[in-house]
Amino acid sequence: MMWGYGQGMVWMWLWVPLLLVGIALLVYLAIRVFGGGRGGYVPTGPHGSGVPPPAKGSRARQILEERFAKGELTADQYREDLNVLGEDP
Repeated sequence: MMWGYGQGMVWMWLWVPLLLVGIALLVYLAIRVFGGGRGGYVPTGPHGSGVPPPAKGSRARQILEERFAKGELTADQYREDLNVLGEDP
């Protein structure tokens, strides 16, 4: 008599590695999500890794601010360009 050990052993050999891999994945994900520091979850976006977007203003305004900071625009040109964009200085 086989008592059902013939085919059942094959499933046991498949389930044990799958179970171990599943546990390892859960531990890895828990460390990534809940762990702080370098391994923690950091949302990325168009402004770089983990850097929040600017509080206000469009990309055009940012370019104007950069050009004004570099000295490429005078204060009058800066204000005029902001008015063209429809934004307040």
